[in-house]
Amino acid sequence: MSSGIQIKPKTAVQKIKTSSPLPRSVEPAIKPQPKPSDKLNPKTIDPFSAYSQPPSTFAAIYAKGGIPCRLVHGSVKHRLQWECLPETAPFDPLLVTLAEGLRETKHPYTFVSKEGFKELLMVEGATEKAIPLLPRLVPVLKAALAHSDDEVFGRGLDALVQLSAVVGPSLNGHLKHLLTNLSRRLMHKKFREEITVALEKLEQYGGKATVAIIKSKIPTYCSIFS
Repeated sequence: MSSGIQIKPKTAVQKIKTSSPLPRSVEPAIKPQPKPSDKLNPKTIDPFSAYSQPPSTFAAIYAKGGIPCRLVHGSVKHRLQWECLPETAPFDPLLVTLAEGLRETKHPYTFVSKEGFKELLMVEGATEKAIPLLPRLVPVLKAALAHSDDEVFGRGLDALVQLSAVVGPSLNGHLKHLLTNLSRRLMHKKFREEITVALEKLEQYGGKATVAIIKSKIPTYCSIFS
């Protein structure tokens, strides 16, 4: 009888020992959950963690300090703060890089690229500096105008008009490459007025020769000189 009583505690202990490793084997598979403060603390944020793909060219250059301006948050509106005078900044490759940034969809890249492109074209001597870059600028602007995001398209359209105001008729030789995307968006009512105004600006800055170029892609366009 006494020997039978001793066997039961041993069996119970053995069952505990054989079952105890099970929860231990599960513990390593449980990963610690991120704290809410990790997302709120800018020091711990990885600016590219949300990207499923590697960061864009513009985002990578901006992160490395390759864009000589930064966003300054204001109480009423944002502005850019340049690390150097814009007129001393190298147009090549900065203007092209800013144009590439027009396709960004995240803050602050959207503001920096749009405002930086505009302000750089406002400096003295911008015409002479921008014209040699047209063969590289046009494909980049074309990509922005072909983008599925409406805001990206709007920034691309604004940039095209700004560039036309600076380089004038020099843009005419490249204009046909940009008009196809404008023609497609023109079929949507929400863009019709905006694009029509942009086309009129392109004609105004490009001269009467621009009319034939526009009509070759958009036959319904009415010249501002007619």
